[in-house]
Amino acid sequence: MNRRQVGADYEQAACDYLVSCGFRIVVRNYRCRTGEIDIVAREEVRMPYGEPTDYLVFTEVKYRADESRAGGPLAAVNRRKQQRIFRTAVHYLLENGMPETTPVRFDVVGITPGGIQLVRDAFHISSSAGRRRIR
Repeated sequence: MNRRQVGADYEQAACDYLVSCGFRIVVRNYRCRTGEIDIVAREEVRMPYGEPTDYLVFTEVKYRADESRAGGPLAAVNRRKQQRIFRTAVHYLLENGMPETTPVRFDVVGITPGGIQLVRDAFHISSSAGRRRIR
């Protein structure tokens, strides 16, 4: 089995896991000139006192055969990778005509032989530069 097929299998496992957690998958392997996002999904979050919020969730999937090596799969989403995901997410929002007020979140799904771990809101990127200036 080639590397691309292995990656596709783990992304499918991540999609199945997200769906079991109540997510709705919007698109897989979104690509543009700034990069790729493994999974774009929606998750409705119900707050104790208020209206539910429907988040657009940009999800990175990382697999590691050895979870102790180099900090495991979650550590593989370093600052540089986070910035690339952010720029790609901005492109997705603009391409799909979504308003700047769209609630978004960046999650990471780490997969190891020991199981699957979802980290909601795994990182934040300052949007002080403004969405329209990042292209």
